[in-house]
Amino acid sequence: SGLPIELEMSGTVVYDAIKDNLNNICNSIKMILEKTPPELLADIVDNGIMLTGGGALLREMDKLISKETKIPVHVAVDPMDCVAAGMGVCLEKGNI
Repeated sequence: SGLPIELEMSGTVVYDAIKDNLNNICNSIKMILEKTPPELLADIVDNGIMLTGGGALLREMDKLISKETKIPVHVAVDPMDCVAAGMGVCLEKGNI
């Protein structure tokens, strides 16, 4: 009919639909970490990776990246807005 419909899908179905993209993301992160200078990499290993944005809201994305990289991964408190909020603070303080 061309009209929108509502469907209920399991997490497995969603995962199967995006797993290639998730693998690409994990491979890209590992590639970047391999090219990261040792002193910066040491900080990342000690403090972990912070996920922001909509991708951080994917269920267990933090666990997947942590498993693949062997580095702790944290999700920002407000991942959808934290980057914009941080930019606002920088603008207010004249850091940009």
